[in-house]
Amino acid sequence: MPTLKELFDLTGKVALITGGSRGLGQEMAEGLAEAGATLMLVARREQWLTPTIDEFRARGFRVDGMICDVSNPDDVQPAVDKTIETYGQIDILVNNAGVSWGQPIEEHALDKWDMVLKINLTGAFLFSQRVGREMLKRRSGSIINVASIAGLKGSMEDGQHIVSYVAAKGGLIAMTREFAAKWARRGIRVNAIAPGFFPSRLTEKVLAQAQTQIEAGVPIGRVGAAGELKGVAVFLASAASSYITGQTIVVDGGSTIT
Repeated sequence: MPTLKELFDLTGKVALITGGSRGLGQEMAEGLAEAGATLMLVARREQWLTPTIDEFRARGFRVDGMICDVSNPDDVQPAVDKTIETYGQIDILVNNAGVSWGQPIEEHALDKWDMVLKINLTGAFLFSQRVGREMLKRRSGSIINVASIAGLKGSMEDGQHIVSYVAAKGGLIAMTREFAAKWARRGIRVNAIAPGFFPSRLTEKVLAQAQTQIEAGVPIGRVGAAGELKGVAVFLASAASSYITGQTIVVDGGSTIT
């Protein structure tokens, strides 16, 4: 029987993380590297990607990166190819890249709907499909989709107006189950993480206006803190979760239980 340390050890594993240059993606990438994984970070902007790569290398992590628009199929395959060429394999995929758009349903612009769906949902599909092809060759891999509690519950009229984000994250949770069911017997596990409110560029405006109100609805009494997604990402990426697939782990301080 493996020891607990062995179960969580990612030494020799290669992880590709989309949206990995900052925020929650950077945190999860850091956790995977601390557990021993080698990293490939993809992001849309070099101004965030390069400093993160430099910071991680200074800490002794083995890491490379590439500029990539996850919603563009012509960008996705080169990112997968570069990871294979550089490291020889992909063991872990974290689909974290995401955007949101706030606008009441009756006014929501179609082009913004398309943008949010393409980045949050289509991007995750494209990376899962292309990376999955490589994982299927080795009959081994773990895919982690970063969803949201927005994909699990609605909000009242005085809540956030993010219908395209809600649809994308709900779709991502459903897609997680479908990929998991199709690939489970071929060695690939697919799970999702659904965070509640964590400080990030995506949530900074909402938290600036309504953090007190949001925290009042969280049983633990606060929003998420730095480091509280690391452990979940490492767990789902590692052998510690080898009998878990198709699941969504909610990390929200209990806000979805009331």
